[in-house]
Amino acid sequence: MRSLFLAAALAITPLAAAQAQTPITVEQMASFDRWKAGFRAQALSQGVRPDVFDSAFASVTPNPKILNFDRKQPEFSRPIWKYLESAVAPSRVKNGREKLAKHRDLMARIGQTYGVDPHVVLGIWGMESAYGHAYGDFSIIRSLATLAFDGRRQKFAQEQLIGALKIIQNGDIPASQMLGSWAGAMGHVQFIPTSFEAYAVDFTGDGRRDFWSDDPSDALGSAANYLARHGWRTGQPAYMPVRVPQGIDYYELRGSNKLSAAEWNARGVTAMNGAPVPDFGPAAVIIPAGASGPAFMTFHNFGVIKKYNNADSYALGVAHLGERIAGAGPMNVRWPKDDRPLGRSEKKELQAALTGLGFDTNGIDGMLGKDSRAALRRFQRSRGIPADGYASAKLLERVKAAAEGRESLGRQQVMAIQQRLNQRGFNAGSPDGVAGPMTRAAIAAFQRSAGLTADGQPSVPLLQALGG
Repeated sequence: MRSLFLAAALAITPLAAAQAQTPITVEQMASFDRWKAGFRAQALSQGVRPDVFDSAFASVTPNPKILNFDRKQPEFSRPIWKYLESAVAPSRVKNGREKLAKHRDLMARIGQTYGVDPHVVLGIWGMESAYGHAYGDFSIIRSLATLAFDGRRQKFAQEQLIGALKIIQNGDIPASQMLGSWAGAMGHVQFIPTSFEAYAVDFTGDGRRDFWSDDPSDALGSAANYLARHGWRTGQPAYMPVRVPQGIDYYELRGSNKLSAAEWNARGVTAMNGAPVPDFGPAAVIIPAGASGPAFMTFHNFGVIKKYNNADSYALGVAHLGERIAGAGPMNVRWPKDDRPLGRSEKKELQAALTGLGFDTNGIDGMLGKDSRAALRRFQRSRGIPADGYASAKLLERVKAAAEGRESLGRQQVMAIQQRLNQRGFNAGSPDGVAGPMTRAAIAAFQRSAGLTADGQPSVPLLQALGG
């Protein structure tokens, strides 16, 4: 299912950033008018009344600021540790606890009605709009009309625009008061219009689903309803930090690899205090900052939060903020802050280098999806380094060195060469990862037998020739 916050996720670009805006030309305005006429027919065919459309679109023009936001892709993304620092900033935790105290009865009723832990709902509220203080002041109709007319994802924007018109037609909010992010997410908990239609509730019973007033009841009830409809299991955690043993196959540590608690315990994964991991059904272990960073076991409810926004960092942020609001302390995990994640252009470099080495990323777009991660893991495995799929500056340099033929071998790779030579009957000595005289002599003997230049040097081509 499309993430509830697919639009909101695009709104990460700071709105205060200086942008050079290009004014809408006469030709563009004429083109917009033609588009609007065609879109009006489309909206009416899907049940929007003519008077609703005409009223909502009165005086609407394309917003050049929206086009700038849509077309400007951020070069650098925040490291996950910075993201989480912001998610559970002292002010956000303090404000969340104050909101819990103020709305204790409301949160209790929401929890009882939907079977959802109130603290995670407060976590969503805090993450999405700073508890209603920052949900955006853009006209949703104008923003979505601009994106539907000339955005990168026009079909999606058109679907959301028709959804917004139906919300107005239903009487939930006048067009003039329908405000939100530049990308179309609305109100206290930042629903996009189609999600509003599907999951918003009138928790106050006044006949309107109101996400914009000072009273957050409808919005918070709707967030709880969304989680409940996606299978929230009350009383169960979303995640927990865990320890992984040395020698674990890091390829197993990914969100799609769900195993039972017994299977993880058998692999040596434990709680931070060394106790066996609890059984909350099939669970995955993720390492969002790679093998050098912390590991987290993620349970069913983690996946439910990701239905709201399909990002591990978001789910960790919401769940941990909810814990902090409830009174828990910090995570107390250590992040690899000396090895920064990659920017967009660097990700393109990585994809190009991997593809050139034969590890196909299925495109070079600066977006590290599952194909790019899989290619990266295959490269890591081929080099005998932890296959964590984490794209860092150090890893980029390693891949570029391989692509440019200046790669040096690590100890694990030399050990692999020694083992394979021994298996083939070329005595390389004990596989200790040190290319001493015996190992070099064995390499030269193998190279001569294979018709290769007998330089006796360990190398990646040699490892590949040996089946590595």
